[in-house]
Amino acid sequence: MNRTKSQKIKKWSKKDVVKTVFLILLNLVLVAEIMLGAILLNGVGTGASAQDFFAYFKDPVSIRKFVFLMLSVLLIVGITSVHLILDNRNRFRDTENLKVVFAIIEVTLICCYFAGRYVSPYLRPLFLGVLLAHQFLGRRTAMFTNVAICLLVFLMDILTNSVVTDTFAIYSSLILGFAGGVIAIYFVNKEDSRIQVIIRSLVLAIPYVVFLIALNYGRVDLCWKELVLVACGSIISSMLYLMFMPVMEAMFKKTTSYRLIELTDHSAPLIKRMIEVAPGTFNHVTVVSNLAEACAIAIGEDPLLARAVAYYHDIGKLKQPEFFKENQIDGRDYHKDLMPELSTSIIRSHTKDGAELIKKFRLPKYFGDVCREHHGTMPILFFYDKARKYTDGEVNIKDFCYLGPKPQTKIAAIIMIADSSEAASRTLKNRSREEVYSLVEHIIQDRLALGQLDECEITMKEINIIKNTIVNNLTGVYHKRVEYPDLDLSKITKETDE
Repeated sequence: MNRTKSQKIKKWSKKDVVKTVFLILLNLVLVAEIMLGAILLNGVGTGASAQDFFAYFKDPVSIRKFVFLMLSVLLIVGITSVHLILDNRNRFRDTENLKVVFAIIEVTLICCYFAGRYVSPYLRPLFLGVLLAHQFLGRRTAMFTNVAICLLVFLMDILTNSVVTDTFAIYSSLILGFAGGVIAIYFVNKEDSRIQVIIRSLVLAIPYVVFLIALNYGRVDLCWKELVLVACGSIISSMLYLMFMPVMEAMFKKTTSYRLIELTDHSAPLIKRMIEVAPGTFNHVTVVSNLAEACAIAIGEDPLLARAVAYYHDIGKLKQPEFFKENQIDGRDYHKDLMPELSTSIIRSHTKDGAELIKKFRLPKYFGDVCREHHGTMPILFFYDKARKYTDGEVNIKDFCYLGPKPQTKIAAIIMIADSSEAASRTLKNRSREEVYSLVEHIIQDRLALGQLDECEITMKEINIIKNTIVNNLTGVYHKRVEYPDLDLSKITKETDE
């Protein structure tokens, strides 16, 4: 899944290039070994001796087939790698993303081989790869990964002395596998429940079913076994997808929609702890999460990620919750007897403390990044003003600023604006739309003037959309209600009874 698509493009260092080239070559060898393994198993599995594997290379025709197979593997792996890197240089600068793509291709190839070799080519989980790629890396990458998988399965069928002799099954893996993969990308949603994924996977078999019935002149009774196997193959694809997803999530430190939903559940350890020791902060992040989700939808970012990140952006306040106003239920001001410099250190440390908690609980690194970024390098004006009064104005404002860095992604920018807007709106006595709009406009202009949004690729159009979305939602949250009359219900009930 693409979780940081709005990051600025960074230059590749020599180290990045070397790591990427080494990874591509390594996985080229692995895919070639899978093909060699298929040749070996196909030779041994027919009842002949293991020497048939070596005999494969004595026949000139077989040698040409083998050379063509290896060159084709080289071409497919090479083109796939180049396309992915050029399509999104910033994402695939992180070699973990390339590892995910190659792992998906290799796992799908192995599963398809064993299902086709030992059960039936119609039972192959051909859609496993496209479902995993869509979940972890998005639609564009999933589309190209699906093409690569279909081509490799086709090569495996025709160039490794495969025992699969059904011509339709071989060519359907190439053509209909691609068609079913496209359907999977647009029909199986990443946010679907597990049972929905399994049910929807049946739709992926539609191209197979249509062609099977058409080839048998509309007689379902002539191909009912193949139809059942195709349906089972689609279901097996979805079941393997659900099985491999948490494994790959843990191996490659990726975050899926399922994981994000789990992290926003109130039973999640840090959220549960926040509810218990910092209820005011929990109330704040709940509203900010709703604002962030709405803004992400409005500008085309990942709403589930925005919501989850918003829940954890102030998690660092758990370290010293009583020093933050929203948690001071008893009305005591814990900063009253502290020097403004010390108060500033306590307040701004919640960004660093949050990132450390995220790391300690092994949550996604992106959460920790937003913890550090959501205040950027903004000054803490309350304590800056307090310090000026103590020193007759001779104070360096940099000593009262957050340590940053500034927001690097659009979602981090959304959290910055939504966080400040929600907190400031609570101080308004008049929460009319005009007042809320003026407040949010002022907050955004301050951050633009201080260059807080300069390091993320967010446009003025998107900022205006975010502003209007936040105003609409805050106006809805703090809307006026009907004033209830002050009546004693016990007296009214007594009079009614009498």
